[in-house]
Amino acid sequence: MKHLIKHAKKYMKEVICGPLFKLFEASFELGVPLVMQQIIDVGIGEGRKGYIVGMSFVLVLLGVLGLTSTVIAQYFSAKAAVGITSGMKRDLLSHIQSLSFTELDTAGTSTLITRMTSDANQVQNGINLTLRLFMRSPFIVFGAMIMAFTIDVKSALTFAAVIPALSIVVFGIMLICIPLYRHVQQKLDGVLGLTRENLTGVRVIRAFRREDYEKNRFTEKCEDLSAMQEKVGRISALMNPLTYVLINFAVLILIYIGAIRVETGILTQGAVIALYNYMSQILVELVKFANLIITITKSVACEHRMEKIYELRSSMKLAENAKDTQNVGSIKFKGVSLTYGTSSEPSLEGIDFEALPGETVGIIGGTGSGKSSLVNLIPRFYDASEGQILIGDTDIKELDIEKLRGRIGIVPQKAVLFRGTIKENLLWGNENAAEETITEALAVSQSADFVSEKEKGIEEFVEQNGRNFSGGQRQRLTIARALVRRPEVLILDDSTSALDFATDAALRKAIGELDYNPTVFIVSQRTSSLRNADKIVVLDDGRQVGLGTHEELLENCPVYREIHESQFRKEGERA
Repeated sequence: MKHLIKHAKKYMKEVICGPLFKLFEASFELGVPLVMQQIIDVGIGEGRKGYIVGMSFVLVLLGVLGLTSTVIAQYFSAKAAVGITSGMKRDLLSHIQSLSFTELDTAGTSTLITRMTSDANQVQNGINLTLRLFMRSPFIVFGAMIMAFTIDVKSALTFAAVIPALSIVVFGIMLICIPLYRHVQQKLDGVLGLTRENLTGVRVIRAFRREDYEKNRFTEKCEDLSAMQEKVGRISALMNPLTYVLINFAVLILIYIGAIRVETGILTQGAVIALYNYMSQILVELVKFANLIITITKSVACEHRMEKIYELRSSMKLAENAKDTQNVGSIKFKGVSLTYGTSSEPSLEGIDFEALPGETVGIIGGTGSGKSSLVNLIPRFYDASEGQILIGDTDIKELDIEKLRGRIGIVPQKAVLFRGTIKENLLWGNENAAEETITEALAVSQSADFVSEKEKGIEEFVEQNGRNFSGGQRQRLTIARALVRRPEVLILDDSTSALDFATDAALRKAIGELDYNPTVFIVSQRTSSLRNADKIVVLDDGRQVGLGTHEELLENCPVYREIHESQFRKEGERA
């Protein structure tokens, strides 16, 4: 709860004023039965019409004051709830951004989305209702009981007996429901995760005609969630009937006792009506309080789930006195191995090579051989489990991670574009980039032709994920985005797979002619893309099985030769 309390301190005025004005409203409401008692006993009993009219104006005044207090309380409560939850979401997003890829992989995208949306909304509703009702309902309940004692002690003993019984029902059901609501939210995570998977992979599902299978999977998940929700619903549904039974039983006793005491002249008819009104107020407020408890139970469970994300700590330790290096282009791997957090086997093992400034290093291997894992170590998305990565002469773990990444241009396997214009997407690489830099990046990435054909040029609108561009165009724009930074290290992680051979060759030639001469890492499954690299690292099942130029590897690396021949085999001879 510490993050909720932290942000609540910023809204202390609202947190105090919301319940305070609700208590004002409750006070006015508690006065209504007393006014009604006077109208019945004095106005009607004595036939004083003027008194009835006067007291009616008092009722109207109490109503207006109550309404005004309610509106003010609602305003302060809503402002506090929205403000506190917004602060928590900002902090949560900032915390998620601080986590390493290891923690993000472990938590999962669907879980993080649920925490930021569904769980946060439940917390917001819980805060809002708590500020409005958590003090008001008990105040009305105990206030009504005290007011009843001021009217008649013997009749009010009914109140003293029914309130503890109602409390046992309400809090007993609450204690049973809290852990069950946590299970409901976990199952909701599963439904959201499957939904996200189906939506992102809808083309594959249709291509393999797996719609029925995925529908059945989704139905099973939903039925599982529904079964758990029904179980919780059945238990929480007991609250209203049980409270109604207890309250109405108390009303019967109250009317019975009141009738006897009116008959004997101890109580007036107006006093019995007032006692009945107070009992009705207790009934209404306890039903409200019971529903409030259900909402609070959900919001507390959701807040605990958000706290679990806050409790995640990045496994990547940052140096206290981080250094900056002047030679980012020189990168050396010394006996590097990488084991992902949830894996028992290393994804990379025994990687040894050095990339000198301005060199082009190719990385090739079969699917799942660890090519992307290797280049992800350079910007320190993951930390090596064993060995060292030296940037210049400094261990990568001793460098300022923000400055390091600021000098590296990365083009991931999946070309990701954001909603906005082409120019806005390119400026992600460098928000202060000059027009000349953008023009150069478009030319080098072979994007200039198709961008110039657009009606608005670089101001052309880009839909989410670049849906209005082809796969090759998206790849070239992501390469241009990295080049706008004019990086010292450029990483192309299989980012030319959608390009034809001619465009790929033109791109590699243009990168090789850049005046700032970056160190380039090219991950590819095409040997033609790596033919002119200064050195090529060959991976097989996470192990380095070859290192050298294209010609050297054809001679002494069977894995590389096999990959090359599978792509360029001619009849009777080797390419």
